[in-house]
Amino acid sequence: MILCTGNSARSIIGEVLVSAMPGFQGYSAGSTPRGELNPMAMSVLSAKGHDTSRLTSKSWDVFASDDAPKMDVIITVCDNAAGEACPHWPGHPIQVRWGLPDPVEVEEMSRQRIAFEDTYFSLKKRFQKLAALDFDAMTAPELKDAIQAIHTQR
Repeated sequence: MILCTGNSARSIIGEVLVSAMPGFQGYSAGSTPRGELNPMAMSVLSAKGHDTSRLTSKSWDVFASDDAPKMDVIITVCDNAAGEACPHWPGHPIQVRWGLPDPVEVEEMSRQRIAFEDTYFSLKKRFQKLAALDFDAMTAPELKDAIQAIHTQR
């Protein structure tokens, strides 16, 4: 699961990218969801050929119940949500933080598009590295360290 405060841009992009990888299912949520998706994020995803029709901005509470899908890894992509008290996640998934700049904060529209493209490619690169990890061969602490290290790798 990909977390961000508003669940309208970075975490939504992450959900789509993870879901596009064979053998993975991505989810996203926010601590204070905006309730609507960022139009520029949707434009970038659509331009890359992703289906955005089923995406929604939702609260992380949706995934905190015992009947929620089981999460193996929870990645926080914004600094705001990283400091918030998260709900109890069923199954005690690995939790890491990949703080990324918020492309929504770029005011000039031509530069904002570039910021969203950068976010897309930055997350795609990270998730490709995550997918290459041998989850079964690592202990939970080793896996957590490996996933966290992906954030700083070039």
